[in-house]
Amino acid sequence: MPEKSDGAWYIISIAAAKADVHEQTLRHYERIGLISPERKGSSPHSPRLYSDRDIERVMHIRSLMRDLGVNLAGVEAILHMKDRMERMQEELQQEILQLQSQHAAETRRLKEIIERLQRGLPSE
Repeated sequence: MPEKSDGAWYIISIAAAKADVHEQTLRHYERIGLISPERKGSSPHSPRLYSDRDIERVMHIRSLMRDLGVNLAGVEAILHMKDRMERMQEELQQEILQLQSQHAAETRRLKEIIERLQRGLPSE
C-alpha cells in the first residue's frame, strides 16, 4: 500500500470524478499501460488507488486527445518519451549533485594543502 507521505490517494470512483472520466476509462488506460495505479493489497484484485499524479496524467491524456486530436497510440508514444525525459532529467540531477559533492571535497582537500604549505608544513 502507498505511504501516507506520498500525498493523497483516491479510490477509482473518486479518481474518475476528479479526472472527469468514466471508471472504465481509468481501467482501460491501466490495461494499455498509460497509468499504473497502486493496489491497496498484494492481490491483483485489490482496489486501485490513484495519486494526484495519476489523475493529472489522465487529464493530460484527455487534453492531448481532445485538444490536439492525438489518438491513444500517439498519446502512448508522447507519454513514454515524456517519462523517459523525466527519468533522464532525474539521472542528470543526481549526477550533478554527485559532481558538486566531489568538487566540494576536492576544494576542501586543496585548501588544506594550501594552508599547510603556507604554514611551511609538508603536504601529504
